Amino acid sequence: MLHNPYFLSHLCVLLWGFTAILGKLITLSAIPLVFWRVLIVSLCLFLWLPVWRQVAGMTRRDLGITIINGAIITIHWLCFYGAIKAANASVAATCLALAPVFLSIIEPLWRKQAFVARDLMIAVIALPGVALVVGGIPSGMMAGLFYGVMAALLAAVFSLISKGLAMRVPALCLTTVQMITGTVMLALLIPFWPLLGDGFSLPQQQDLAWLIILAIACTLVPFTLTNVALRKISAFSVQLAVNLEPVYTILLAAIILGEGAELGWTFYAGVSLILGAVLWHVRPHRQSPPPVVA
Repeated sequence: MLHNPYFLSHLCVLLWGFTAILGKLITLSAIPLVFWRVLIVSLCLFLWLPVWRQVAGMTRRDLGITIINGAIITIHWLCFYGAIKAANASVAATCLALAPVFLSIIEPLWRKQAFVARDLMIAVIALPGVALVVGGIPSGMMAGLFYGVMAALLAAVFSLISKGLAMRVPALCLTTVQMITGTVMLALLIPFWPLLGDGFSLPQQQDLAWLIILAIACTLVPFTLTNVALRKISAFSVQLAVNLEPVYTILLAAIILGEGAELGWTFYAGVSLILGAVLWHVRPHRQSPPPVVA
């Protein structure tokens, strides 16, 4: 089962479901939160010497593309946690389900291919589910909605670029370069953080514990597994699975944060549509199992 790319992609989404919960529990604002997240991951990877031989073996072109992709995922996280702080975890996570819609449009244009009606149809089916799960957004959360939509757009672009890289570069090597890129980028911008409403700050003891969990269990592990899965399945398939993230997030919020009272019939209707879209998409692949990942 651990060699099945579809299982890996959904396991990653389950782990990512905790990121919004942890983002709510961590008291740091978006920029320092993302900075400490990528820094901790980078330090863990820095100690893993075999990965540096892989990095040294990358072509200049792949290294450059990976650095650009690392900057994209960093900005994606800034938008994602900005949405959590400006709105809430449910709005931020649910917006990510818009990524397949963006991807179904961007990928054919990127590859100069015809649009796939089936992909567009499945992505559109998920849209009413997203609207129902959100259940209406108060005017005070509109900034969070904007950040969430931008996070979804960047996630789609990141997935598309990662698809090509994952075919040529080892997963852990990609993760290392992308995380270090994010760390260096945000570190160089520390003097400008106050202009964005944030200042450099050290995490408190409780925040540090949550950050370590966020960095290892919800970043390093799923990030690497996703790059492995992308070798065998399309970026659209992986991104469509991310539609499950708001489901996991809201369920976890109900259990961990006691938000069960907020879940009405619209939530369950939205869950049904999102699950239906995901299962419909992966069903044909069951007839021809993907190759085993070594």
